Amino acid sequence: MSVMSDSENPYTLAVANQKGGVGKTTTVINLGTALTAIGRKVLLIDLDPQGNASTGLGVGREKRNRTSYDVIMGLADLKDTAVETTVPGMDIIPGSVDLSSADVELIADRDRMLRLKRAIADSGNIYDYILVDCPPSLNLLTLNALVAANSVLVPLQCEFFALEGLSQLLQTIREVRKSLNSKLNIQGIVLTMYDKRNNLSEHVANDVRETLGALVYDTIIPRNVRLSEAPSFALPALIYDSTSSGSVAYQKLAAELLRKIEDPIAA
Repeated sequence: MSVMSDSENPYTLAVANQKGGVGKTTTVINLGTALTAIGRKVLLIDLDPQGNASTGLGVGREKRNRTSYDVIMGLADLKDTAVETTVPGMDIIPGSVDLSSADVELIADRDRMLRLKRAIADSGNIYDYILVDCPPSLNLLTLNALVAANSVLVPLQCEFFALEGLSQLLQTIREVRKSLNSKLNIQGIVLTMYDKRNNLSEHVANDVRETLGALVYDTIIPRNVRLSEAPSFALPALIYDSTSSGSVAYQKLAAELLRKIEDPIAA
């Protein structure tokens, strides 16, 4: 059971970085799986037009009768759109290529950035956590996620130019906080794709910690072949190989996340 009060449920976490290939989808899938393993009811919202989170959880296009596009456009609510995944306790709102046109279709709507927030507010307290897999850009879909979210988790790869573009995301978060979601905060930065054999990874990790300080999670996600293989079997890595270094890291990340959210004084 969640220790959060019902008034705070569901806790919505946007997983965002405008750079692609940093591990957003992998983080959403495996973090969500780790949360269900300790009794939390989780909903994933796939806002990426590529729909990789949906595919990675075995929700093929034939199962996507309704998608997050329908939710954003006001054509369906969360309850009617959610699809069960192979992970007990975790549902998903599938993604769709139709999301690519949302910016244009809603350009004349003054409340276009409030669409997801309203859909979540109308869904009731079915879930403890909602994790939103944002597209790799700061477009209308990402802004909807930031307006709807309690906080933002930013995956940051341990590679050259890791910090490039991060300032733009942080500025966008500040602007959203000022105008549309005063409660939005940065849950943290999680370092991904860390290769202990590569001196560059250690250098980047140290540089990020020096720059961002306490915002950076203690847990580091390693570059791990099991994390890469799992989506091709339509499984989270935690189910595909629960003992792999990547799976263990995501279990630790979930524990660290829960301490920050559910027991902030102790954290």
